[in-house]
Amino acid sequence: MAHGRISRLSVHDVRFPTSLSGHGSDAMHTDPDYSAAYVIIETDAEDGLKGYGITFTLGKGTEVVVCAVNALAQQVLHKDLSDIVGDFRGFYRQLTSDGQLRWLGPEKGVVHLATAAILNAVWDLWAKQEGKPLWKLLVDMDPQMLLSCIDFRYITDVLTEKDAYEILKKGQLGKKEREEQMLRHGYPAYTTSCAWLGYSDSTLKQLCAAALKDGWTRFKVKVGADLQDDIRRCRLLRDMIGPEKTLMMDANQCWDVPEAVEWMAKLAEFKPLWIEEPTSPDDILGHAAISKALAPLGIGVATGEQCHNRVIFKQLLQANALQFLQIDSCRLGSVNENLSVLLMAKKFGIPVCPHAGGVGLCELVQHLIIFDYISVSASLQNRMCEYVDHLHEHFKYPVVIKHASYLPPKDAGYSTEMKEESVKKHQYPDGEVWKKLLVAQDLCVQP
Repeated sequence: MAHGRISRLSVHDVRFPTSLSGHGSDAMHTDPDYSAAYVIIETDAEDGLKGYGITFTLGKGTEVVVCAVNALAQQVLHKDLSDIVGDFRGFYRQLTSDGQLRWLGPEKGVVHLATAAILNAVWDLWAKQEGKPLWKLLVDMDPQMLLSCIDFRYITDVLTEKDAYEILKKGQLGKKEREEQMLRHGYPAYTTSCAWLGYSDSTLKQLCAAALKDGWTRFKVKVGADLQDDIRRCRLLRDMIGPEKTLMMDANQCWDVPEAVEWMAKLAEFKPLWIEEPTSPDDILGHAAISKALAPLGIGVATGEQCHNRVIFKQLLQANALQFLQIDSCRLGSVNENLSVLLMAKKFGIPVCPHAGGVGLCELVQHLIIFDYISVSASLQNRMCEYVDHLHEHFKYPVVIKHASYLPPKDAGYSTEMKEESVKKHQYPDGEVWKKLLVAQDLCVQP
């Protein structure tokens, strides 16, 4: 069982200059530097284990998340790990309900990102103490224990604790077989690495050809900046992958509602399975209108990577505003809140296709989606997890992809731990990588 009093919490601003190569570029985020607020939790337990947690950012502003982590640290320090996991719901509620800090959210934005980083570290530490990868910790957990990790506040109108218990009880059936299937074949993935908006056509072709050779059958393309450009790139991609393979599109929130419908009507000939984030992630009724308008064209709507919390997901489900639900391991309040969303998605019969990529998002979210299949959804129909081939080399336990599928992690923990050397080199602004870059930028700016 979890043990040890939390004696230290430190946080690092770690940034990778991905904007230099156009990695991660889309219609809204044209020059991201993939970054993370990286939290390390230590306890006074003799095992010397540490918990590592991240939340993902795009460069500037990571320092703000770091401040928020430090502001929340008092809620965590000197707490006993066994007390935290023994009443995880209570601890989650306490962390998200500080009478003063809550004003800055509530349960959204920078404070919630910081909450995710801290809780991700707690889950990593717990899984390590249990000697299990996080997905296995969740799969083996008794339904009552699992439910005690979830805060049901604000969602009982669609999912009560009793409903959730029934879902988990049903999920026990055939669980062992599904676990064996995952260990053998892994969870199906799709790739976003070929078609970032900032890539040239030749880069796109080259990466797509390599992906096809590696056995990828599901591809996502970034759209939304220029219609003619989108038509050209989508045609190029569809011609390369052929009519049988799956194509998805992602507009990263750049359209108004009527514009999204109009634009997608023009891209419908390329047979996309979904359009992702067609408009503001907060516009629930807008997503519903787009979903309704695109249904006759056979195009679904996907969203969730910028969904603030379980309440927004609840409303998207209630309003029939999405056909594919995308959880994110670092925007919601860690595993706890993601569990509530997985259970709601199951109740509404909506497939979960997680958002991943960035720094460590693939490493983290694989645990959640493997757990979802084994214990909750029991289905792979219309389901896949995003994969982006960047920055895995900086992680101690990087993802393993085989035959375009995520193989379940074997190492204990949440796969969140980064290599010390990588953290040191990429720390902002004093790490070696940034010292060099910032000097070079200064020289360019000099008159």
